[in-house]
Amino acid sequence: MAVTPNTAAAAGSPSQRLYVYNGGFLTQSRIRRILELSGYDIALGKPAPDDLIGVWGHSPTSWRGEAVSGKTNVPVLRVEDAFLRSVLPGRDGEPPLGLHLDTRGVHFDPSTPSDLEHLLAEDPLDDAHILSQARDGMARLKQLSLSKYNAFDPATPAPDPGYVLIIDQTAGDASVKASRADRNTFLEMLFVAREEHPQAKIYIKTHPETAAGHRGGHYRDGDLSPNTDFLTDPISPHALLDGAVAVYTVSSQFGFEAILAGHKPVVFGQPFYMGWGLTDDRQPLDRRQRNLTRVQLFAAAMILYPRWYDPYRDRLCTLSDAIDTLAAQTRAWRDDHAGWVASGMRLWKRAPLQKVFGQHRKILFEDDPAKADALAAKTGRGRMVWAGKSVGHDSALRVEDGFLRSRGLGAELIAPLSLVVDDLGIYYDPTQASRLETLINASDTLTNADLYRAEALIRRITSAGLSKYNLEAGDIPADLPTGRRILVPGQVEDDASIRLGTTDITTNRDLLAATRAANPAATLLYKPHPDVESGLRDGHVPDATDFADVILTKTSPIAALDAVDEVWTMTSTIGFEALLRGKDVTCFGTPFYAGWGLTDDRALPSTRRIARPSLAQVAHAVLVQYPRYFDPVTGQPCPVDVVLDRLETGTIPRPSRANRWLAKAQGLFASYAHLWR
Repeated sequence: MAVTPNTAAAAGSPSQRLYVYNGGFLTQSRIRRILELSGYDIALGKPAPDDLIGVWGHSPTSWRGEAVSGKTNVPVLRVEDAFLRSVLPGRDGEPPLGLHLDTRGVHFDPSTPSDLEHLLAEDPLDDAHILSQARDGMARLKQLSLSKYNAFDPATPAPDPGYVLIIDQTAGDASVKASRADRNTFLEMLFVAREEHPQAKIYIKTHPETAAGHRGGHYRDGDLSPNTDFLTDPISPHALLDGAVAVYTVSSQFGFEAILAGHKPVVFGQPFYMGWGLTDDRQPLDRRQRNLTRVQLFAAAMILYPRWYDPYRDRLCTLSDAIDTLAAQTRAWRDDHAGWVASGMRLWKRAPLQKVFGQHRKILFEDDPAKADALAAKTGRGRMVWAGKSVGHDSALRVEDGFLRSRGLGAELIAPLSLVVDDLGIYYDPTQASRLETLINASDTLTNADLYRAEALIRRITSAGLSKYNLEAGDIPADLPTGRRILVPGQVEDDASIRLGTTDITTNRDLLAATRAANPAATLLYKPHPDVESGLRDGHVPDATDFADVILTKTSPIAALDAVDEVWTMTSTIGFEALLRGKDVTCFGTPFYAGWGLTDDRALPSTRRIARPSLAQVAHAVLVQYPRYFDPVTGQPCPVDVVLDRLETGTIPRPSRANRWLAKAQGLFASYAHLWR
């Protein structure tokens, strides 16, 4: 039976003592925690026969544990980073996302068959579920442009197609030594590549740690020729592989990624992925005789072999969860590592925004457009502006709250758990294109895994009764009239989505009147916006009872949705929440979810919205691709599922006392709310 990531923990067996002689096992908390969750109790001293000795691969300190093993006859557990490691290299201080725990050897050392080699040689690798997971994982890594290290911009262009890639590795790399290779091997590889592709441009891809100045490589400037150049730019490996006609490597993981991309790389060493019929092996390993598919290779190396770690829930997890984690952290680095100059951010928002967007380089705040542009140019930062304050900030990306925002209102100074950064426009403004609109138009490219994830999110959100603000509110009255019921959600009337997304119907009173005129016999339930109920924003309708049968004050929007058959709205997000719950929605404006064939649209159609997506495709764009999420517990970027966990369980740190006092004060001075909005 194949080993699964949770075997040790799930079995409920007592922990096995793991004696270590390398301080990193004690000081690096992530490594220690993954070992603990995998069933190992780290210890110091002399091991007993039933214990294990832990060493880090073939590191310079591994001889200590090996020496103790030789004297005590206690077996060794070799620990190494998994093949999806982190955003930055470990030498930059980033902890690994997963580990390889090998009881036989090390995956890159062919002198002894490792646990991974045994999987590849002996496991049937025919489980349909695991192979399906493998196909999905391969597709997602390419779609999200993820690799072992991820400090690159997918938008950085690759060279013109038709080149040959030579993969350099760091000097002293243990996998190079294990393959009995050295600088001469790399020079031979370059010579062979020139001989086999005499007319092609050759690029030597520098290792990320070499490019970062941590360790040298094997190639020198003197090794170049007129058709050979170093490639040091942080280009996506997926983009590089798409344009390559051939890939040459000694033992780099890049060779594994080349296989997944459809190449048959030429291999001069003996890494784990050679010998299975997927590589052109220049140093064959006779004991590897089995032919595998790319999917089988991926299933063994990425699903069955590693122990993946979930830092948000502190548990071992699946490859899919690990990809979600790495995708969130990588997206944050790619967006934020150059830093931002931010404009239009109210004082109370600045600390929360600094936590989200300033983890890699501190945000500088400047409201004057010209000064902000100059500061950005001087410091090499990007420009962002709160979407509602974007006039004059033409060069800035627009920032706005996401659709699973918080437990509490922004008007009550509750920090958001999700934010969107839009490089084209902003989702609530249909007068121009937005990144969300572009994502929905391209939703036919989503994979089956993407759609399953979106459908699972819809089920979870609806079953848990989650919404944008998740306010504590009462249920609807028990004595509602029977028959066809329509919910009419009120909005803040000076909200930008109304100013930009409506034409004829622009006020809550107009909305009520139009809905009543079109539905004279229906029961209308009017729900004022929470900010309006709190007296913080405009939109009160004094004569609402002239049109509505019931006024739902201090009422849960989810309870209201559960009680009705339809929603009629201008641009309220409740319309989207209604779609998730299978309700019919009529729109008098053009919110982000209208114009796609899912709603009854009474406004002029948008000619840009040409796709006819399913609800799952829209939900994936709205809830997965477009926003960024922030975990208030770990203080890290996170996937949407983690925010759902926090909203469901309520494990969200309370606002500071000063924040709560300020929120109460603004309620007393609501007429001056424009000063902090």
